[in-house]
Amino acid sequence: MNRIDRAIAWLDPISAMRREQARQVLAHDEAAKPSRQRKFHLDNTSPNNLVGMSAHALRAQARYLERNHDISRGALRTLVNNIVGPSGIGIEPQPQRRGGGLHTEYADALRSLYEQWRRRPEVGNRMHGAQMDRMVCYTWLRDGECFAQKVIGRQPGLVYGSGVPFLLELLEPDFVPLDYTDVSKKIRQGIQVNDWGRAVAYSVYKGDPREGLGWNASTELKSVPAENMVHVNTIDRLHQWRGVSEFASVITRIQDLKEYEDAERIAAKIAASLTAFVRRNSPDGYQPPAERDENGNQKPRYLRLHPGSIIDDLAVGEDIGLIDANRPNPNLVGWRSGQLRAYAAGLGASYSSIARDYGGSYASMRQELVEQWVHYAVLTDDFVGMWSRPNWETFVQVAHLSGALPIPRDVQPGTADHCLFVGQSMPWIDPLREAQSWLALTQAGFASEVEVIRRRGGNPAEVIEQIGAWRAQVRERGLYFNSAATPQAAGVPAAAPIDPQNGNGDEK
Repeated sequence: MNRIDRAIAWLDPISAMRREQARQVLAHDEAAKPSRQRKFHLDNTSPNNLVGMSAHALRAQARYLERNHDISRGALRTLVNNIVGPSGIGIEPQPQRRGGGLHTEYADALRSLYEQWRRRPEVGNRMHGAQMDRMVCYTWLRDGECFAQKVIGRQPGLVYGSGVPFLLELLEPDFVPLDYTDVSKKIRQGIQVNDWGRAVAYSVYKGDPREGLGWNASTELKSVPAENMVHVNTIDRLHQWRGVSEFASVITRIQDLKEYEDAERIAAKIAASLTAFVRRNSPDGYQPPAERDENGNQKPRYLRLHPGSIIDDLAVGEDIGLIDANRPNPNLVGWRSGQLRAYAAGLGASYSSIARDYGGSYASMRQELVEQWVHYAVLTDDFVGMWSRPNWETFVQVAHLSGALPIPRDVQPGTADHCLFVGQSMPWIDPLREAQSWLALTQAGFASEVEVIRRRGGNPAEVIEQIGAWRAQVRERGLYFNSAATPQAAGVPAAAPIDPQNGNGDEK
């Protein structure tokens, strides 16, 4: 208490107490004070405890939506196609020579061997490289994480598609038990860590724990060293070990949308089934049908309805009414669009791609694409760092140690596995406008041709090879196309200089 408060307390203790209470109330932020209009959440559980309590249920719900909800399945496909794409994550080797510069011979050999290895990169020999990347990304986004064990060296029963004895065993997150904890071994949620929180080993079931009786003891687990395991997961908080599904924050909204759409479809089907009823305003004069069925019950009244029909057999005090459910609901489209926008924002996908709503001007569509592409680029960077880079580094090392492709002596140490990872490029909305813009930038020197090729998803080295081969064929046939800047670029001989004295073009 300050001097004023002490003086007031000596004269009027009750007033001093009220001043102190008011001061404490004002010291709190308004957002930190609970009220009747605002729910207040005081749960400050650690991220691992939260994951342990909810990850399994969220994973099951996300898989259910992926199986039974068209919008969720399409949203997953949209994310995967923009993160990985049809050809997978491209890799351009960038080994350096000791004296400087790119070691092109070793880079070409690595590229060729890697493409051969990508034909059969996993132990089941059921997926090629791009398909494997998409499947891992699909599992990562849906379940929150995905595991892969590195199988190095010749193993019985494995078929290697290349000379590099290296394969990947893909594992869903269920293979690493979320409920397995051993404090004495510093194992929590199936991951053993050291004192610094770095993963040392992973506890993995030898078989699928969901098959059979659904019960597995800890004796059915094997320990896989961390250097032989690739873990792709979504981390929302620090000190979090296991991943959570990307659908975690939008499951409630999309489930409500699914149930509402189901109800609207049923209502529309009911409305489409024309149903008539006979309204009796007065029971006077009504005579029940005389016809009866084989059990002696009165047969229901049957009215024939067809175009132009005239119903003249109504009794006194009867008229006909129709049941109208007022469906389809005209407000459904607008409400559904708003829900899908919020759903797309929480999931990180493009609303236009999820809803298949491509209305709007070129400027608005491009603005959405530019803003959305940053999210795809961030997810691609995460995927490359957790999946593509570790596998590439292991591939280069195994290729060297196995003798399939030894590292040349003139390669700068530490640069053998240097490479450039090529993800998906931002598509062009209006190819003519985009091409004119890039042409103006390259001519002004503000961009390079290599950047343009990369933005279109191409490989500059391959493009140069294709152009060179095509130009050679054109020169052999003596043809000229306007794709060449000058006739000389296409191999056409230059015109003879004109002699100013005789005015002809004959050579002297």
